[in-house]
Amino acid sequence: MADTRERWALILGGSSGMGEATARALAAAGYNICGIHLDFRASLERVEQLKADLAGLGREVLYINMNAADDEKRAGALAELGSRFEAARAAGRDPYVRVVMHSLAFGSLVPFISEDPKGAVDRKKMEMTQDVMANSLVYWVQDLYRGGFLGEGSKIYAMTSEGSTRVVPSYGVVSSAKAALESHIRQLAMELGRLHTGITANAIRAGVTMTPALMKIPEHDMIIASATARNPTGRMTTVQDVANAIVALSGEGTGFISGEVIGVDGGEYVTGS
Repeated sequence: MADTRERWALILGGSSGMGEATARALAAAGYNICGIHLDFRASLERVEQLKADLAGLGREVLYINMNAADDEKRAGALAELGSRFEAARAAGRDPYVRVVMHSLAFGSLVPFISEDPKGAVDRKKMEMTQDVMANSLVYWVQDLYRGGFLGEGSKIYAMTSEGSTRVVPSYGVVSSAKAALESHIRQLAMELGRLHTGITANAIRAGVTMTPALMKIPEHDMIIASATARNPTGRMTTVQDVANAIVALSGEGTGFISGEVIGVDGGEYVTGS
């Protein structure tokens, strides 16, 4: 039976990089878009253009500029989305969040060990990175589930990287968060499966991709050169590669894919170092 419900995508980190590309691809595929982002004044004009582009595709668009790891702001954002859903239902439509994408890239890029304590990770930096880049996924999914936003066929994606299993001098704090994120996905997949919700959860391990987050890593030039040399295709992964994969995975017939780390990298990861 065809799914006649109104599809929404909730993208955490939806204003740039993989989140922006996926928002555009899903909007082109018929999804309404709710984007959670944290941008300052210099970037807001670009966000407004993105919103206009999505609306120009005939989609309903809700973008909220906030700290996605803040509990009160999360509650407020879901209340706004809930109001949109109530209006849709009043108009005879049946909305649900088909896609949840966790693409938050806000963490400390410092080593564990440094002669100068200020140059190394501390408790605050470690816990902030873990909270934003890993634990926040769980809290969003909890509230979406309890709030009735998710339904049969909903797909949860968390963006990870090969850094979850490999080391780069300044990436240790983020690496630990990515490893935790993959663990959270496995747990969510198991629990949602046992509850017979029809909701799946997977991690997407993109290859090295030219994004604002990549360029903040001190060793980005080395990472880019290594990825380009290793990738069998001879090029880096693009944000469009990732967006296309998420659109495809969110289609019909993928309801038994859950708890996985799915590579979108042209074979870069399996090629090794």
